[in-house]
Amino acid sequence: RFHLHDWLAIIFLLGMEALLLVIHPFKRYIGEPMIDDYKFPFNNNTIPVAAVPVIALVIPLIFIIGYYIRNRDLRDLHYGFLGLLFAVLITAVLTDAIKDAVGRPRPDFFWRCFPDGIPLYTTRTREVMCTGDKADIREGYKSFPSGHTSWSFAGLGYLSLYLAGKICAFDRQGRVAKLIIVVVPLLGATLVGISRVDDYWHHWQDVFAGAIIGLTMAHICYRQHFPSVYD
Repeated sequence: RFHLHDWLAIIFLLGMEALLLVIHPFKRYIGEPMIDDYKFPFNNNTIPVAAVPVIALVIPLIFIIGYYIRNRDLRDLHYGFLGLLFAVLITAVLTDAIKDAVGRPRPDFFWRCFPDGIPLYTTRTREVMCTGDKADIREGYKSFPSGHTSWSFAGLGYLSLYLAGKICAFDRQGRVAKLIIVVVPLLGATLVGISRVDDYWHHWQDVFAGAIIGLTMAHICYRQHFPSVYD
């Protein structure tokens, strides 16, 4: 009951995220002189959208539940799960709000806009007149920041902090091997971010910004429920 307001906030964040997903992003001007910057191939996602919640939520939750099974600490289970949800959901809302407000074109925007490869522009402003699928075009204005990256760094970054606290990775005893356990989740999130650039769905700046957002929220939400990993 003490955390009822927190769970109500979770529901509010879910509603906010659902609303942001249906809002059309800002339609930024793209003219004929600019279109050459967005002619990268239109590829499928190496990491599907459906896999992102698994990476950001399910994988960290497995470790949190595993710690509970071993130690039967219900408070830790509750705080661990609550902090993880807040980290990922606040990150998701921030990411999609910025996406909709900025409306930065993806590197593959040309082929989303003109799938037949024949460009078409307005007479006066020479702005693109897209002939492609409306859903693909709408998604093409959501480059900044990277959602795959921000979600991954929020969830796996939170897991990295959670594991660091549980194994006392920074106990000043010089056990560098413990850092491997801490670094592996961050490596996974980094590889997700790299895949977004390799697939030409994002510019490197989008991935960098997504990582900063995710890591920042992971740290803030972890510290809301647990002491510093250096304590």
